[in-house]
Amino acid sequence: MTILGVVGLLLVAALGAGAAAAYRELYSPRAFVLHYIDLLHDRRATDALAVPGVAVDSVELEKAGLPATASEALLRTDALQTISDALVTNEVADGDVTRVTVDYRAGSYTGRTTFAVRQDGWIGVVPRWRFDVSPLAVVDLTVRGSMQFSVNDFEIDKRQVSMDGADADPSAAVPLLVFSPGLYSVAVDTAISATPGVAILADSPLTDVPVEIQAEPTEQFVSVVQQRVEGFLTTCAEQRVLQPTGCPFGFTVRNRIDDAPTWSISQQPTVSVLPDGAGWRIPSARAVAHIEVDVRSIFDGSVRTVEEDVPFTVDGQISVQPDGSASITIGGSLD
Repeated sequence: MTILGVVGLLLVAALGAGAAAAYRELYSPRAFVLHYIDLLHDRRATDALAVPGVAVDSVELEKAGLPATASEALLRTDALQTISDALVTNEVADGDVTRVTVDYRAGSYTGRTTFAVRQDGWIGVVPRWRFDVSPLAVVDLTVRGSMQFSVNDFEIDKRQVSMDGADADPSAAVPLLVFSPGLYSVAVDTAISATPGVAILADSPLTDVPVEIQAEPTEQFVSVVQQRVEGFLTTCAEQRVLQPTGCPFGFTVRNRIDDAPTWSISQQPTVSVLPDGAGWRIPSARAVAHIEVDVRSIFDGSVRTVEEDVPFTVDGQISVQPDGSASITIGGSLD
């Protein structure tokens, strides 16, 4: 009987240990958190969003001090990078809330995030859990120089995710909900502007991650602007008047002209393009026009031919239209 009693106690102990192990690996707060991270690892965005406590509404966002209009455009598989090597490094009960800290790797970056989990009833004899604080975060993204950008190669247009739609302010920040933890690479690659990718590691639940990116003009864009400026000045030179209308150069004589003057552009400006808020500007660039005109003296009636170089500068503003085209306003003045 004694032996049987010992065997019984051992069986009970084994069952207890097995139950404890099963609870730890399958039904504990740490298991709940690791399941969520496994979904991110597998890029199962829809399933991750369905985990209790992940999805948020505008009230919860406002309560956390976040933009209530944050877009859900990035809460999808196409915008996810995998999370790997997840390891629970700490688990602390704090009243009804259990805080689970996880170390992980996101791309080439290592990260650490602490999640708040609380019990949400029972499923049979095992506890059900939910996030006490949503693991989503908000990337408050300002992209200057382009209405279009990509996040983890997922293409986005500001007008598609802004509450203002087609009237979206090109210079305004766009709030975007993202999964935490999550690695997000933001880049611009359009015919007009481009920028290398900027990596953002969202590692704090329900927090704001402000990011500002300035796109730079592409060589193709600068080349087009150069051509437009040259074409504009060439058209100006076709005007056979001393002061071509709307043009940055002109000529003044004290006598009378005997015939209409002839203009040419002897030196076109070398144009550059710089960011300027939501648009672009052409900084001042030197150029030279050449005039030939016959001038008649008001004193003796004699006629002489004047040939002279007229130095001037060119500048301008460039705005990008909703259809992606660029509107260029060219100005300038005489040196």
